[in-house]
Amino acid sequence: MPLILGGSSAAAAAFSVDNSCRFEPTNDTYLSKTPGGAGNQKTWTYSCWVKKTKAGARQGIIDVNGSSNPYFFIEFIASDKLEVQDYDGSQDTDLITTAVYRDVGAWYHICVAYDTTQAVDTNRIKVYVNGTQVTAFDTETYCAQDFTTQMNSTYELFVGRAATQDFGGYQAEVCVIDGQQLDPTSFGEFDGDSPTIFKPKSISALTAGTNGFYLDFKDSANLGNDAFGGTDLGETNLTAVDQATDSPTN
Repeated sequence: MPLILGGSSAAAAAFSVDNSCRFEPTNDTYLSKTPGGAGNQKTWTYSCWVKKTKAGARQGIIDVNGSSNPYFFIEFIASDKLEVQDYDGSQDTDLITTAVYRDVGAWYHICVAYDTTQAVDTNRIKVYVNGTQVTAFDTETYCAQDFTTQMNSTYELFVGRAATQDFGGYQAEVCVIDGQQLDPTSFGEFDGDSPTIFKPKSISALTAGTNGFYLDFKDSANLGNDAFGGTDLGETNLTAVDQATDSPTN
């Protein structure tokens, strides 16, 4: 597995991430929005850089929730493994990694790419951590072909929580691309001098699609600002002091 970017990494990067957003479970901090209409619920990509400040606890990263169900979430479970789950009330997609992610001093890049129209089940959902595809899972349940996911639906979307499980730490470069199944090279690259280190690159040229969005956290007065120009996410218990300079390149 590629090395992760430690908090004190001095690796040079052509692209600089200036800011992240700090989430604190004790303050119930998160961002949210309810789309005005549905986008492509079969093909999409999620990308984010995360840095945990605690281990050994459930921590929701992103969530789409229709009250109790249907729902979709990505979270670290209590054993520090990464889980991706989508449930529509009858069908279930559930992937839990064998690998654990316990390092609270490092940034992880997480990329989850869906295309449920694919004939081969393992191509319908792809999970990448730090630029490399995860292929070892403790739980490995794939959806049926042409499954309609909850992402890009009209259900409320949350960043920084999943149900009541709040994220504790920092998130940066949060991005959803509606309508494309992309791999991590769209969001980052391996360092030329240290080829085991995966680092961010500019994503400004990507096309958001109907319900896609990009959070760069550069505006401390509006941490939910969509840098792609779409509808901003609303802030709950987040203020300017939650804008941080700790980032995957700083």
